[in-house]
Amino acid sequence: MAKTSIHFNLSERKILLRVFDIVFILFFLFFVSNTFAFDYFTITKERWAWVVVLIIYVSVFGSIFEMYDLQKSSKIEKISSSIFFTVSITVLFYLLTPFFTPELPDNRLQILFFFFSMLLALFAWRFIYSNFIESQRFFKRVLIIGEISNIQTIIEAFKKSDPNYKIVGFINCEIDKMETVKFKGINEYRPNQIHDVITNKNVGEIVIASYNSENITSDIYYTLIRLLESGFPIKEYTQVYEELTQRVPVQFVGKDFYKYFPFSRSNQNKLYLVFHRLFDLVVSMIGVGVALAILPLILVGNTLGNRGKLFYTQERVGKNGTLFKIIKYRTMIKNAETKGAVWAQKGDSRITPFGKFLRYSRLDEMPQFLNILRGDMSFIGPRPERPFFVNELSQMLPFYETRHIIKPGLTGWAQVMTRYGDSLDDSLLKLQYDLYYIKHRSFLLDIIILIKTFSTVIYFRGQ
Repeated sequence: MAKTSIHFNLSERKILLRVFDIVFILFFLFFVSNTFAFDYFTITKERWAWVVVLIIYVSVFGSIFEMYDLQKSSKIEKISSSIFFTVSITVLFYLLTPFFTPELPDNRLQILFFFFSMLLALFAWRFIYSNFIESQRFFKRVLIIGEISNIQTIIEAFKKSDPNYKIVGFINCEIDKMETVKFKGINEYRPNQIHDVITNKNVGEIVIASYNSENITSDIYYTLIRLLESGFPIKEYTQVYEELTQRVPVQFVGKDFYKYFPFSRSNQNKLYLVFHRLFDLVVSMIGVGVALAILPLILVGNTLGNRGKLFYTQERVGKNGTLFKIIKYRTMIKNAETKGAVWAQKGDSRITPFGKFLRYSRLDEMPQFLNILRGDMSFIGPRPERPFFVNELSQMLPFYETRHIIKPGLTGWAQVMTRYGDSLDDSLLKLQYDLYYIKHRSFLLDIIILIKTFSTVIYFRGQ
């Protein structure tokens, strides 16, 4: 049996980042207040509320500016801008809310102490994280057993979603092996070498990537049984794929589809649905108010950059396949679809200069708050597609119609996790994210999507 090694999974690393962000900030502020002439923020029993407000601000703005994005956090140079923006906005809001926080300091030096203490604290902790926690000593070493096509998919998922997994080797269990397949830096082993690989390579987990259970020979089967009985972790590849990518691997689902779709109980939970609708009403009324406030600026931009009608409507497919008219700001030239419906593409010449700004900033979606008020849409859910594309995609992608069991949304898991796509593969990717949301729908996931939507708008990731 392999030696027990320490590995932090995705959720554990996010918790580590959040907890030690706060620990380092409070430690640095405590140190500075007791070492220098800094009395704006002092940690005492009587002033615990100041600490709570600071923790909330750091957590919220850290999420918006992607401080807890594991890909970014793995490199200090990638996370630097997120640290700077998080500290800047946190300090600004902290100073502007003296009802919950200390009174404004008498001199600017106090503000500089506050700002640089937090900045140095986060840089110190993130330097430790990127150079220690992200080092190879904490990698999870994995052995894959399965068919070559599935092994390839799992390898790509590991590389893109979690670089802290190290695949040390694979065992091709196909009965009829066409030819030897090699993967860079990954060795192939024989079934009778499983125990040796686990021991010598310090493997911490086996992933079974097999469509056909008949390919798992009796030798492999009994070896896996003995390992399982000894407490060794063995996982099925669709489970690992979903955990890593936060998508439902619909392309792997066959006749046993019911195993993969234990949809969230929130989809039928009356209390959740009532609160969800109340949230929709509140957000949509705020959204309509904001849209009216900036409408004069939009009108000026449309006059100069679009030269035509500002609003346009388009038929979309809603819950249970019901058709409705979606309202948007026009972003394309007149008569953009004289040859029929086509996907918008990257660098699409039909999109006007002002239309590009509206799309990247997501402002073109603001009239849809009216659709939310009317009940056609929800604030969070799968994006509604046009009937033409729905008919086309439902014939090519399995379970595509499943995304219509809930109301479509203004924003959603697919929108905050990937960019707009114009191909079948992109539609498959979006479907995987949509099904993940339907499967795991909850208040917590809705909050995560809401925060990520702010990030999408701030970083101009719309399309």
